[in-house]
Amino acid sequence: MTHPTPVPPSVHSSASDHANIALLLWRTAELSPRNAAVVERETSTSYVELRARAASVAAALTRRGVEPGDRVGILLDRGADAAAAFFGIAAAGAVAININETLRPRQSEYILQHSRATALISEPAMLARQPRQIDSDASVLLMNELAVARYEPVVRVDPDFVQIVYTSGSTGLPKGVTLMHQNLWAGVRAVTQYVEITAADRIASLLPFSFDYGFNQLLCAVATGATLVVEKSPLAQQIVTTLREREITVLPCVPPLWLQLLRTPSFTEQPLPALRAMTNTGGRIPIDGVRQLRRSHPNAKLFLMYGLTEAFRATYLPPELVDEHPDAIGRAIPGSEIMVLRDDLTPCDVNEVGELVQRGATVSAGYWGDAATTAAVFRPNPLRAEHAPDSERVVFSGDLVRRDADGILYYVGRRDRLIKSLGFRVSPDEVADVIYSSGHVAEVVVTTEANDERGDAIVAYVVLKPHGAIEHVERFCRAEMPRYMQPSRIDVVAEIPRTTSGKFDVRNTVRT
Repeated sequence: MTHPTPVPPSVHSSASDHANIALLLWRTAELSPRNAAVVERETSTSYVELRARAASVAAALTRRGVEPGDRVGILLDRGADAAAAFFGIAAAGAVAININETLRPRQSEYILQHSRATALISEPAMLARQPRQIDSDASVLLMNELAVARYEPVVRVDPDFVQIVYTSGSTGLPKGVTLMHQNLWAGVRAVTQYVEITAADRIASLLPFSFDYGFNQLLCAVATGATLVVEKSPLAQQIVTTLREREITVLPCVPPLWLQLLRTPSFTEQPLPALRAMTNTGGRIPIDGVRQLRRSHPNAKLFLMYGLTEAFRATYLPPELVDEHPDAIGRAIPGSEIMVLRDDLTPCDVNEVGELVQRGATVSAGYWGDAATTAAVFRPNPLRAEHAPDSERVVFSGDLVRRDADGILYYVGRRDRLIKSLGFRVSPDEVADVIYSSGHVAEVVVTTEANDERGDAIVAYVVLKPHGAIEHVERFCRAEMPRYMQPSRIDVVAEIPRTTSGKFDVRNTVRT
């Protein structure tokens, strides 16, 4: 295995007066041109090659009349071309929109129309896979037709828009979270700092670029000169093979993917000597799963994190605290502050449940084309610091948390998903944790049905382990939960559907 040339972490230096996030790639390509930037199944793209490809994208967009601030969609398979498309769009001063490659034309058309995109970057094979032609006013730019060109990123300032991230839309039409250059600079600076990412790292890319967590792996790699290793197979065994053969050092996953890996003996029973860090966000790993990860890979630091698309990343738990606090989401990331507030906007006491509110440079600009929702979620700081500007806005997450006496945060649940059962407020995650503890369940989603007697009737959908028994799960719940927490029904399903970002899809689980 060849060793990469060390790259000074340019993201930690000043962006001077040129805040364009494309400078991440341009600087790393200058400092370490031959380091592998993106490795796919049969190809490897160096940083100088990736920059050249991005420059060709930027030049082509400019020739087509795309101006700074214009929106440009990206419909490409995750890999080097998709990475080059993003940095090329940013270099031209435009606003990039990663469209999930599994979406159908109807969803892609909604995103392009809603964002008023002027161009769409794709390639012939991707367009041929669509069940019908995408109907859009956006002009199509094909990656295979790009001419070689040189290009220097245009000047952008911190508040300029650079990306719109459309949520998965599992509970309705997706919202477009509008990110500024300063959000990406601040977020990648924080994450590379606490995960200690360097040019020697090989970061697994298992999640779509349309998902902010999946895209952040690309930013962290480019910021430090690390290598992003793309694995597109959904099969846990193939993922483990890639982790071992490619000597992956940093493994980012979401809880459903961790649960798949924990059911794979080659992951739990055979060491991965190169693995030094595992990161989780997008939901809580069950406590038993956290402990199993620690037993299986004791030499890899486990980072339990929490984030929201509206603010890049919010919290992380230092790995040395994971064994003591396996159910925690940690403390604020560097450069951010987390407040826990009551409904009257006063601070909560220790262990009192309140809404998580975040302030700092990662807080995004709001929702594209939706002033009303933006005003409801992004509000003036109710606890404005002495030196903060009057115009400072913070993001109200809609998530309920509590903070212990040591300042460590614990996730309780979504404000709009708390269950009112027999007069008690119940978190679906709390019910799921007990069901996982039965030892017979591989995956679980907890939801509700209307019930005149209970208020909300708790319903659990479970995927049993190979030798799991539903009768045992039902007895376990009756023994371990008070009546108001007990599911009125536990349904066994063959699988729990995922959203396009890899999270459990509660709405479609109910429909199956």
